Amino acid sequence: MSGNIQPLSDIKKMSAVNGNKTTPSTPEQKEYEEGKRFLENGDFGQAAAALHNALLSFEEKENKGGIANTSNQLGHLCLEKKDYEAALKHYERAWDICDAAGDRMSLISVLDKRITAWLGLGNYSKALEDCFTILDFHEDNRNVQGLVGIMERVADIHLLAGEKEKAADTYRTIASIHSNFKHKGYSKRFEEKAEKVLS
Repeated sequence: MSGNIQPLSDIKKMSAVNGNKTTPSTPEQKEYEEGKRFLENGDFGQAAAALHNALLSFEEKENKGGIANTSNQLGHLCLEKKDYEAALKHYERAWDICDAAGDRMSLISVLDKRITAWLGLGNYSKALEDCFTILDFHEDNRNVQGLVGIMERVADIHLLAGEKEKAADTYRTIASIHSNFKHKGYSKRFEEKAEKVLS
C-alpha cells in the first residue's frame, strides 16, 4: 500500500482526471463541491452555508458517504476557524461512518486532522492516542514511510508537552528503522536529533 494516503473525497472520476469537467450528479453533490471550493478559497461563510445544505440533503437521503465527506469538510472549516471542539465533533461523525465501512485510508486522513484539533486544544495525550492509532494502521500495512512520518509527529508532540526523554527515544527508534534499511544518512540525522533534544 502506498505511503501517500489520499482521502476518498479527493478521488476523481477518470473524466475529471483527463480534463473533461463533469457536472456533479445531484444537487447535494453540487453544494458539497461548492462548499469545498469556498473553503479552499478562504470564503468560510459561503463554505459553511454550502456544506450545511449538502449535509442536510445527504442526511435526508441517508447517503453515508456524503455525510462522512461533508462532515470531514466541516471539520476542516472549523479547524481553519480555530473552533477545535466543533472540528472534533465533525471528525467524530466522519470517523464513525468510515470505521463502520472499514475504510482505513479515510480513517487515517480523519485521524491526521483530529491530531491537529487536539493540539489546538493543548490535549497532547489525545493527540498521541490518535498518532498511535495511525501508527498501528501503518504497521498493519507494512508502510514504513508512513510509520516514520507519524513517529516524527509523535516526537514533535512529546517536545510540545515538554517530554524531552520520550522525544529523544522516539528519534532513536526512527534512527534504528532507517539503519535497518541501510539509510545511514537518515539514521545519523535522527540520532543527532535525539542528542540535541537532550543537550
